[in-house]
Amino acid sequence: AQPDIGGCTVERNPPADHGALAARIYSDVEAAVVDGRGGHYSYAIGNRDRTIGARVSGLIARRYGNAGLPGAPLQLQFTGSAGQSFGAWNAAGLELQLEGEANDYVGKGMAGGRIVLQPPRASRFEARHTVIAGNTCLYGATGGEFYAAGVAGERFAVRNSGATAVVEGSGDHCCEYMTGGVVAVLGRTGLNFGAGLTGGFAYVLD
Repeated sequence: AQPDIGGCTVERNPPADHGALAARIYSDVEAAVVDGRGGHYSYAIGNRDRTIGARVSGLIARRYGNAGLPGAPLQLQFTGSAGQSFGAWNAAGLELQLEGEANDYVGKGMAGGRIVLQPPRASRFEARHTVIAGNTCLYGATGGEFYAAGVAGERFAVRNSGATAVVEGSGDHCCEYMTGGVVAVLGRTGLNFGAGLTGGFAYVLD
């Protein structure tokens, strides 16, 4: 560094995402998870709300381990545009339903439960021709179910090793490096489908 050129230092760099929605959800459902009972909760969501569901999944895992939430499922209903990593590390017994759209990494590391994406009820477009989720969804998933009424982005189900998924189309590199699970694509898949796939099943209507 040159001594005659001034520098700039800051003590803090606060994140744009303060986790307010995640904290609110955790507070709402904590007792239900601890008591092992299900429930239904509804929230609005925006693209600054990232990794929604992860805190609840962590609570379920700490309480019940790999078995997940016993009894009735915990159902979280969202409306809006979800930020990145919606449903990441989703645990068994947790069901997330989104009416709207989601960014990249939906269901990243998903271990159980269910994630459902559907377009807004008032929309006039055909879901099968419209992207509803971003890239790299279900990356490294080991279980659970994923359903999307629409098209997913590139690298859908990359390194999937146990999740079951149904989408109406995908971008390039779908099912790349997949080792397990089942993926059904009810539409076009783009280029390089199944590169490095060594296990699992893929059903494609192209």
